[in-house]
Amino acid sequence: MLKLTYTEVGLHLERITVPVDNLVETLISQRVLLAVRTGQAICVQPGRASFLVPVNSVNLKEFKATVHGETMRSIDLTSVDHEFYEISLRGTWVAGSYEAYEGMFVTSLSDRIELFIDRLWSSTQVKASSKV
Repeated sequence: MLKLTYTEVGLHLERITVPVDNLVETLISQRVLLAVRTGQAICVQPGRASFLVPVNSVNLKEFKATVHGETMRSIDLTSVDHEFYEISLRGTWVAGSYEAYEGMFVTSLSDRIELFIDRLWSSTQVKASSKV
């Protein structure tokens, strides 16, 4: 499972490999139960999440070969300009309200694709932090 956390300071991607059946559904159920018990508002809805990666960090041929065969268009790779690609994932958005910009997005893809995206994300974060 991939979990993307959107906050006011940025985006964090995390790959969760806990061996639990229906991990996405379990995580969402626990989050809803927490909201109910603490009296917090919660919004859970299907959606898409996107993030940018530098062109030089993506082997387009390898990426397309990796995602080939994914069903229901759960992942897309789009060229934004000469510097960036956008990776777009289908999954579930969990936030405090419908209009919230901060929240959690979860999706479940094949292990191979999740590992590829996690490595890609990690490599872009290392490059970004070394430039600071």
